[in-house]
Amino acid sequence: MIYHFRVILDTKEDVFRDIVLEESATFEDFHDAITQAFGFGGSEMAVFYESDDDWQQGDSISLFDMGEEDVRRMSNTPLNEVFPHISKMLYVYDFLNLWTFFIELIETDEPKAGNTYPMVLFSHGEVPEEAPEKTFTAEKDEWSEGDFEENGLDEDAYEDPADDWY
Repeated sequence: MIYHFRVILDTKEDVFRDIVLEESATFEDFHDAITQAFGFGGSEMAVFYESDDDWQQGDSISLFDMGEEDVRRMSNTPLNEVFPHISKMLYVYDFLNLWTFFIELIETDEPKAGNTYPMVLFSHGEVPEEAPEKTFTAEKDEWSEGDFEENGLDEDAYEDPADDWY
């Protein structure tokens, strides 16, 4: 069985690649295929996250051992362990620049005689020189006035650690 993925770079302009891999390929093979298809060196930290239909980040598959217990590594996690049980993933490459990709399993098929996998079937758009800037926001009003009192906290004594950051 082969898996046909659409890998979309999170940018303002449309930039994506359609990549096909065998089901027995590892996530490290997938990582290598993505970095080559988008013109990256492939030596930076990277992680895949299982995702739901709303692109919410789930369990991770890491390129390197981060010293945490029960962490799946790309080198020993085959694609068919995750797909087709889920159909979407997030992929983050280069933790300093946070190149972020949306990955969707488009279809499964039988391998074609004479094809070598992984294979880039389609390429659209140019990768920008720099990673798009990411904005991270917390949910607004996580704590309401009543929450402080209910939990025995003095709202006036609460100090936001971000206020000390210059």
